[in-house]
Amino acid sequence: MLFASQMAGCATSEVTLAKAVLACLEPDMLCLADRSFFGFELWSLARDSGANLLWRVRKNMRLSPDKRLPDGSCLSRIYRCERDWRHKTNGVQVRVIDYRLDGVTGAEPIYRLVTSLLDHEEAPAKELAALYHERWAIETSFDELKTHLRGARIVLRSRTPDLVRQEFYGLIMAHFAIRGLMHEAALSADEDPDRLSFIHTVRVIRRKLTVFAAIPPSTTPRLS
Repeated sequence: MLFASQMAGCATSEVTLAKAVLACLEPDMLCLADRSFFGFELWSLARDSGANLLWRVRKNMRLSPDKRLPDGSCLSRIYRCERDWRHKTNGVQVRVIDYRLDGVTGAEPIYRLVTSLLDHEEAPAKELAALYHERWAIETSFDELKTHLRGARIVLRSRTPDLVRQEFYGLIMAHFAIRGLMHEAALSADEDPDRLSFIHTVRVIRRKLTVFAAIPPSTTPRLS
């Protein structure tokens, strides 16, 4: 599901918008992020929410191992600035996971993750590496929103900033409602939600909407 969505003008960066999204994190969440978002400030803001983090970083990022762990990961520290790194002061402890995707066409030689989950027994490196790749499912959600819900090659109809915001959040809410319905259906059938078709669900809802639209106002049940 897409939630806590933010929008701004084309001059506003994704990292700036991410700061607003981080305020919606909760302690029982695990936040995944791509390497373009990693930075000491953003990491610290996300950790202040109480949520755990699993973020990808550049594979050449300087992360000196403090302790090697049995699952192949290691404990290290990140620093706010170059001076802190040189003097090894004010560091924040993280766990580093390096891994390869053998036999996958187009895969990079090395992937590097940092996480706030320091216990290798509670969160083994192999499980976290597999979990991180679920992050790419967000691209499927973007496709659902922009192609199948809005319509391929269709731009927003609105021509003023306020109406563009209204239309954008309307699409976000519609996507959230459809995904919520799919989740409920999957739970009732004891199925994995990933096995359900977003396109098929949209078609079913569209067919049902014509039925609800045909109800005369005089027969509409009153809500008390």
